[in-house]
Amino acid sequence: MDKLALFDPLFELGRQRKNDLDGKPIAMMELGMLTLLFFFEKKLLRSRKTSAREHEEFLTEATQGLYRLEASDIKDIVSRIIRVFRPADGLGHQFTFFDLNTGKERTARTSILKADGHDSQTVTQYYTLDEDGLELVFATKEFYLEFQLSIHQLLLRKQLEKGEFQGALRQIDEMHIDVETLRERISRIESEIKRSIVSEDTFQRYKNLLEDIDIRLNRESEEFKELLEFVRETRERIYADRELPRNQKAYELILRIGTELEGVHNEHTRLLQQSYELSNQALRAAKESMYYTGMNAFSFEQEVGAFIFGKLLPPESMQGVIAPFIGLERAELWSPLTVFAQQQLAGRGEESGGQAAFMEMDEAEEDAFAEQRRIGIVRIVRLLMSFFDEKNREMVYLNQFIEWLREQGEEELLSSRGFYDCWLILHQRSPISDRGWTDSGGEARGSSGLQEDIGEELQGRILNVTESGEVLRVTQRYEIQDMIIERTEGNHAI
Repeated sequence: MDKLALFDPLFELGRQRKNDLDGKPIAMMELGMLTLLFFFEKKLLRSRKTSAREHEEFLTEATQGLYRLEASDIKDIVSRIIRVFRPADGLGHQFTFFDLNTGKERTARTSILKADGHDSQTVTQYYTLDEDGLELVFATKEFYLEFQLSIHQLLLRKQLEKGEFQGALRQIDEMHIDVETLRERISRIESEIKRSIVSEDTFQRYKNLLEDIDIRLNRESEEFKELLEFVRETRERIYADRELPRNQKAYELILRIGTELEGVHNEHTRLLQQSYELSNQALRAAKESMYYTGMNAFSFEQEVGAFIFGKLLPPESMQGVIAPFIGLERAELWSPLTVFAQQQLAGRGEESGGQAAFMEMDEAEEDAFAEQRRIGIVRIVRLLMSFFDEKNREMVYLNQFIEWLREQGEEELLSSRGFYDCWLILHQRSPISDRGWTDSGGEARGSSGLQEDIGEELQGRILNVTESGEVLRVTQRYEIQDMIIERTEGNHAI
């Protein structure tokens, strides 16, 4: 009778009368069962915030095309269902029956929905399935078989929360059987895919089936991770008080539960990997099999030749029939990209091995280049010191120094690459002094002489070079970011 009491809320909804705008009776009991499945799906998806608003949106979509209802009608249906599943008095739904054992009437109370939090800002009440609601859903055989592993996961969490560790071990044994059943089912589907896919409709049906399996396995895998985390927290809590006699046996059981649950999770993970491989390999192989089956069954003589010679078609239609069997025109053309290909640098009478030494400087040329760069940088620093002395300032901008060089007739200096290399080096080595500049970047030969020469020009001062925001277009060829140049006195100034 207690089991029958679970179904009484549905029958009570069935006794209620409500019509849509056209006078058509609304199936309240069926909508109540659909509501149970809605909250069951939310529980499987671990949705913690499901309110009457989401319930109204779901029923609006579910009744679309079946009934003509306004928003107020949907709200009234949702209110009736929630009021039956969760009475306002908080005592649950009452089912009175005569107990033959005691000879008295007895009342069974069932709680299908329960409160699951409250948002005070939006005045929203959230609901979830209670234990009686879960049992009512589990009483449906189809859902019990379809979501058997998910159901055992929910029951396992309930038993762990209540401390029923012996029952939790039995649930894990059931989960082992569920995983093995799923493995057999996937293997059977793999065989059916290789044997049964002979059309595009069959291929699409199996593809949708595998996608549903992947979604379910991923959801179950997430639930396994949460269960393992819950077991770990429970084990740590019991470990803190393991000296108590009542906790010694519980600690042994929770250790065993953690080991067994980890084993089921590993088997399930391998099952998830098998599902991925089935989706990627078996379906692709089935599609290729369909292609080659069509190619083998295709007869050019019957499908094309007999059609062309057996019917008198106009030239325009004949051209459309023949076009797919005519190959594309081929032509050898010169591509402009060949100008970027590797070029032959050696002449006809030269050795090809000389190409390896192209644009490589020997040691003498490298020393000459370093000396030339040193002279240019020292000259720029010398002109900069003269600019500081002439303006009688200790902080200037690079654009001011460039304008001064033009006034001094040094425009050729602005057209050389060495001028801009100099500022890159000074900015990188800043702050610069006669003793503070260290060659951390590994300069080429002669860098130490460059440091000494710049130190002589500074005469004990320190030069700071920092970037400014503006980009200067000095010439048509060169641009450089403006810099702030500051000259300060050093502690060891002469």
